Amino acid sequence: MDFVTAQGNNDLTGNNIVQGTNFLANSTTMIVSSAPQLSRYENQKRRDWNTFCQYLANHYPPRSLPNCSGAYVLEFLRYLDQFGKTKVHNQNCPFFGLPNPPAPCPCPLRQAWGSLDALIGRLRAAYEEHGGKPEMNPFAARAVRLFLREVRDFQSKSRGISYEKKRKRPSSAANNSKQKIAVTIDGVDCGASAIFCGRTNVI
Repeated sequence: MDFVTAQGNNDLTGNNIVQGTNFLANSTTMIVSSAPQLSRYENQKRRDWNTFCQYLANHYPPRSLPNCSGAYVLEFLRYLDQFGKTKVHNQNCPFFGLPNPPAPCPCPLRQAWGSLDALIGRLRAAYEEHGGKPEMNPFAARAVRLFLREVRDFQSKSRGISYEKKRKRPSSAANNSKQKIAVTIDGVDCGASAIFCGRTNVI
């Protein structure tokens, strides 16, 4: 932990040091660490990678990263389900397909599809950053893609939520540039590019 040295006649007693915040209560200046700070995405990617490597090391029998395959990734994703917080209704549940169930039910908690999809994206990038070849990337295996698709489809039906990607709307500037101004001459529509003389009505 780095502590900042306060300037002036500040009393550097233990009560003035705020631990874990990298500053002193009476300090008027702050020293910024020279080490570059990682983004939230990079921090999460590092934690996910460490978690996966730890999973392989703790597996019995232990598994090595160079021999990792898509099957190992699927086992890892199923292992993570025990820590899920998303209610996924079974088909025989009366609340199957309801986005807002009116009462609790005994259906299991699972990892949400969106969380798994983002996780695989981060691990796929981390694998290649740690020297893995793209063509050998187990997180990009076809079996993993099919598994994620099945999870998405079932959770969509189970929870009554659509996971279809929303189409991006064109920007307002693009809309304005595409708008046409109707020009009429004596009641005849001449189009936006008409060349005319005399009285015109711009609608």
